[in-house]
Amino acid sequence: MKFSAPQIAQLLEGTIEGDSSVEVNRLSKIEEGTLGSLTFLANPKYTPYIYTTKASIVIVNNDFEPNNEVSATLIKVPDAYQAFTKLLTFYNQQKGKISGISKTAIYPENQEFDATVFLGEYTIIGNNVTLGKNVKIHHHVVIEDNVTIGEGSVIQSNCVIHADTKIGASCYIDSGCVLGSEGFGFAPNKSGSYDKIPQTGNLVIEDAVDIGANSTLDRATLGSTIIRKGVKLDNHIQIAHNVEVGENTVIAAQSGIAGSSKIGKNCIIGGQVGIIGHLKIGDNVSVQGQSGITSNIDSGATIYGTPGIDYKNYLKSFIYFKRFPALVKRIEAIEKEFNNVHS
Repeated sequence: MKFSAPQIAQLLEGTIEGDSSVEVNRLSKIEEGTLGSLTFLANPKYTPYIYTTKASIVIVNNDFEPNNEVSATLIKVPDAYQAFTKLLTFYNQQKGKISGISKTAIYPENQEFDATVFLGEYTIIGNNVTLGKNVKIHHHVVIEDNVTIGEGSVIQSNCVIHADTKIGASCYIDSGCVLGSEGFGFAPNKSGSYDKIPQTGNLVIEDAVDIGANSTLDRATLGSTIIRKGVKLDNHIQIAHNVEVGENTVIAAQSGIAGSSKIGKNCIIGGQVGIIGHLKIGDNVSVQGQSGITSNIDSGATIYGTPGIDYKNYLKSFIYFKRFPALVKRIEAIEKEFNNVHS
């Protein structure tokens, strides 16, 4: 995709200084700019790069005045950082304007899709699948029977979506995700081995949910595993069967939630957090990275450590923990002195 300086200036409501005929087809950092790329200058410490960058267009603040010659075309705006963010959003939207059915896609003969739907190469669609308008299914995706995907959602390459999964509108599922997989359900028997418990429920993902690459969300044993509206999951997240994650909760990479735990809304959960099963975590809870949660948490709490405790109490305790070897030496010295006195 190529964009001219006037097109960009119009989109950003900015003014052009320099060659208005220049065109760009990619974005770059200012220090890595090359001919045909567009970049921005918002942080003053990067100002020296504007005189050496090879980028064709640089977005700058209105008050920027060069001290030396600048080879790039400048587009001046009130806030260069916000303008570049707006441009990134526009760029992604343009990239996403793909539609049509790839020749290698496999789907039932009687299946019909809206003209705005995109199916990538070697995608497999099962029976009774519903895809909303502007749904984009990229290459090598497997979608099993009775799946519903809402309008404007994007499924990146190499995802597997198991039967009966429901995905809302405007969701983004990154590459390698497995959605609606069989939960980890086994019951011990008299012989000491384990019998598999059938997982007969499904996975429900509401609107505007983002799920990072290589994450796995299990379907319920009975009922539904539910990811509420606006939830944001990082890469490598494990959500077990019958878990519920509340609206607008954010979970960082490599965290895992065991079966049947309920997470409230507007929570912030750090990376590598482990939450055991059948717990209830309230709203607006913050859990620091690498914490292990083994009990229920009230709304509004900030938790740290394993097992997780109040954040301030953890920091106070950690002061003593760091001093523990010295405290042991002091105690041993006192014991030795006491024994010498009384021997």
